[in-house]
Amino acid sequence: MIVGGGLVGLTAAASLKRIGHEVIVLEQAPRIRAVGAGIGLWANALREFDHLGIGPAVRDMGIEQNTWFFNPAGDPIRAPGYTDSDHQFLLVPRPELNNLLADTIGRDRIRLDAHVTGYTETGSDVVVHLANGETLRTDLLIGSDGVHSHVRKQLVPGSDAVTHSGHYAWRAIVPTGSKSEATVLTVGHRRTRGGYARIAHDRTMWMVNQFDAGPLTGSKRERALERARNLAEAGWNDDLLSLIAETPEESILENQVTLVPELPHWTSARVALIGDAAHGLSPHIASGGTLGIEDVGVLRSSLTAEADREKALTTYAHARSARFAAVREHSAAVEQAGDAVEFAQRYAAFSHWMLTTAPAT
Repeated sequence: MIVGGGLVGLTAAASLKRIGHEVIVLEQAPRIRAVGAGIGLWANALREFDHLGIGPAVRDMGIEQNTWFFNPAGDPIRAPGYTDSDHQFLLVPRPELNNLLADTIGRDRIRLDAHVTGYTETGSDVVVHLANGETLRTDLLIGSDGVHSHVRKQLVPGSDAVTHSGHYAWRAIVPTGSKSEATVLTVGHRRTRGGYARIAHDRTMWMVNQFDAGPLTGSKRERALERARNLAEAGWNDDLLSLIAETPEESILENQVTLVPELPHWTSARVALIGDAAHGLSPHIASGGTLGIEDVGVLRSSLTAEADREKALTTYAHARSARFAAVREHSAAVEQAGDAVEFAQRYAAFSHWMLTTAPAT
């Protein structure tokens, strides 16, 4: 049983079903939905979708990005010594991707309105407790229920998500028009970053985030515009300002960024954490979804290679926790970049490392 019907949980269900496991996804929402606007998928994530046989469909629904960074004056910047492959990823609308994964699993394998409140692990199985009083039994419970995971709360007491103090993100999806054909990612003043990119043939996503944002005043649109002005000098990025100004207030997502602390363990004999439940990251490195999908491939490989379930889960957890120790170092370095040049260098170093050291699953 997989708790959480988001991107990583659905991918895990599809992947484990493909190798012969009977899977059930428990999703507390009344329908399959997507929190957020779009998701960047790097080559290491796309390999998992190729394994599932849906790689071409995923590529067809997204737009490939070949990223350049800009400073607030609009000067294009890339770190020397890196190639296009270190800057290329697929930007995909989350709702379409989640629906594709749900169809791949089979909607009859997804239980909606299933709010998991906890579990009891026995010597022979796991008893899953639902808010309606129902109990379910499973051989393996996978927690993919996000940064505020109920599964993690029980598996690792005291591991509640923490706010990334002062760090806020704003984003929305809008119709693609003449202003939004290009991809623009700017590293601006006052620790602000953002831009816009086509997420599908008819839609564009804009995004703004700021560290040390200070007090928030005004509407969501006004708050986003205030930060976006840190990305615009002398007429540069007027298109971003226009996109935000024209976005209906109710369409704007505003989030205080929250993080999952480093965990002492990710698994027990019959319970495992994956995705944001195990390692919720700041979105400024744009790879949380990709690395969560990596989790799925490593978990599948471990369960395939090792007949003893507990040993398989331990192998998975050791591999992933070691990788995320390095991810956290890269994330901190990118966050602390002082300007666009330093950001471009540190981001390329991260993406190159992520791609060249990705597990072969």
